[in-house]
Amino acid sequence: MPKKHGKKYLEALKLLEPGKLYQPQEAVSLLKKMNYVKFDPTLEIHMRLGVDPRHADQMVRGVALLPAGTGKEVKVLVFAQGEKAREAEVAGADFVGLDDLIKQIENDWLGFDVAIATPDVMPKIGRLGRKLGPRGLMPNPKTGTVTMDVARAVREAKAGRVEFRVDRTGLLHVPAGKLSFSDEALLSNLAAIIDAVMRAKPASSKGAYIRNVVLASTMSPGVPLDLQSALSLRA
Repeated sequence: MPKKHGKKYLEALKLLEPGKLYQPQEAVSLLKKMNYVKFDPTLEIHMRLGVDPRHADQMVRGVALLPAGTGKEVKVLVFAQGEKAREAEVAGADFVGLDDLIKQIENDWLGFDVAIATPDVMPKIGRLGRKLGPRGLMPNPKTGTVTMDVARAVREAKAGRVEFRVDRTGLLHVPAGKLSFSDEALLSNLAAIIDAVMRAKPASSKGAYIRNVVLASTMSPGVPLDLQSALSLRA
């Protein structure tokens, strides 16, 4: 059955000009006018990529560091021992340990947003893959969450680090901060995401890499962007 939208959504939809492709600044301002929810929604950027994720060499995955942060408190867990555990604690990690944390997670505790690990403990936490993998929480060297520099990884996660991964249909969905942020802050976050996605372009990708870009906030209609204007945010 087709999805039914509420009256407030339909009223917001009327603010969109059919067929128009918006400049990024215009789109951010329009989404603020469209907002009808009583909480502070998240701004999201959605991109259709010209890749085929069924092929391993066309998988797009990476990390973007948002200059203005995510607008939410991030709970960071670090699997480490000895000196590296102490470095993680000093850097502000919320949970630090190894065997004790493994046991809690095996008992279905998942009270954290990001998991970081040092390479030497990965053999021990490998068995958590079934619990952490589907939730995007498993430490991975490709996203910088398996590292000896745990202090930097913790600081980045706390400051505004978002991971992205293309889905099986070639789409990316990435949070870019809270709608209450200033326009300038949101645009700087969007620029960081687009830059990170461009840097993650697979060598085997042919033709147009980013096909289209849409901005939306939680429960809002999507606002399509002029592609060239969106890509120029990188600079």
